[in-house]
Amino acid sequence: MSSMAPKPIGPYSQGVVSGNYIFLSGQVGRKHDATELEDGVVKQTRQTILNIKAVLAEKNLTLDNVVKTTVFLADMNDFAEMNKMYAEFFDEDKAPARSTVQVAKLPLDADVEIEVMASLD
Repeated sequence: MSSMAPKPIGPYSQGVVSGNYIFLSGQVGRKHDATELEDGVVKQTRQTILNIKAVLAEKNLTLDNVVKTTVFLADMNDFAEMNKMYAEFFDEDKAPARSTVQVAKLPLDADVEIEVMASLD
C-alpha cells in the first residue's frame, strides 16, 4: 500500500498482484493527505494519475507498465478535458488500451475515477 495515495474508503486494497499483473482499484482525484477532491475534472484527472503512479511505484513500476485503463466519468461532456490531461501522462504511441464510460455517480462525488492493470514485466 502506498502512503502517497489515498487510503481505500472501503473493504478493498489499492492493488492486488495476480500472476504477472497488478490490478489497481479505481483512484479518484484526492491527494493522499486531503479529505476533499481536487476541483474540476482536469485537476482530478491529474491527481488520479499521480495516485496511480504512487501505487505502481510501490512495486517499482511506472505508467509505462500500464497495459489497460478504464476511465469512469460522471459526465461524458468532460471527455475532452479529461483526455487532454490523460494524454500528458500517456504518450499516444505507447498508450495502454482504454475504455471510457459515463456512470451515474462516483465515490466522493468525483468527476473521474481511473482503474488500471499493469504488467510486472
